[in-house]
Amino acid sequence: MSPNVPQPKVDSAQPASPPASGAPAGAQPVGAGTEGDRAGVRPSSGAATAASSGVSGVSSVTAGSKPAAPGDGRTPAPQPVSAPPPLPNPLYHLSLPFQGVDYAAKGYHVEATVAPDQVVFAAEQLDKEGLSLDTITGVDWMAEGQMEVVYDYFHPAKALRVVVRTRIPRDKPEIATIQKVFPGANWHERETHDFFGIRFLGHPNLTPFLLPEDADYHPLRKDFAQ
Repeated sequence: MSPNVPQPKVDSAQPASPPASGAPAGAQPVGAGTEGDRAGVRPSSGAATAASSGVSGVSSVTAGSKPAAPGDGRTPAPQPVSAPPPLPNPLYHLSLPFQGVDYAAKGYHVEATVAPDQVVFAAEQLDKEGLSLDTITGVDWMAEGQMEVVYDYFHPAKALRVVVRTRIPRDKPEIATIQKVFPGANWHERETHDFFGIRFLGHPNLTPFLLPEDADYHPLRKDFAQ
């Protein structure tokens, strides 16, 4: 009778056969997985993205999405635009409606529109300020039934150019001469009479200046037909 030798116990949880000899050390056996895998639950792609984002510290942004608008998303209200400051008017002390203008845009610094009976007074005031007459010309406002007479002045020692304007009826274009204040106005008034037919009352000689001696037309009037 053989002696009673204890027999080794077999663990039912242990695999019946060892893993394949070619498997690397630490490799997970086929069929093995996480507890969730064994329970039949797999993590969603969003959860995986969130997890990876949490690890890296960078927030997840869907490709092609736009960043949120700052604040509450409302368009800011436009800021009010303040009126530009008045332009310099070196002739503010004169009793005529002189106003400063933008020299870069207009080519002169100050202008005034006066009544026809004020042009001689304006010439006298500007003469006292040391200005000289540059030119006189006209503008035919045919649709409005008016003629405009424009007087350009300049200061020989200062950067100051001044324009004085007035309007007279087109069907009776008459205005006083200023040649007694500025003798050089004689030729400018004759030229303006030639081209626009404006008569300068008190002028000693309004015979044609640039036109033929027998000319009875005024070529810069808008109704002129050659």
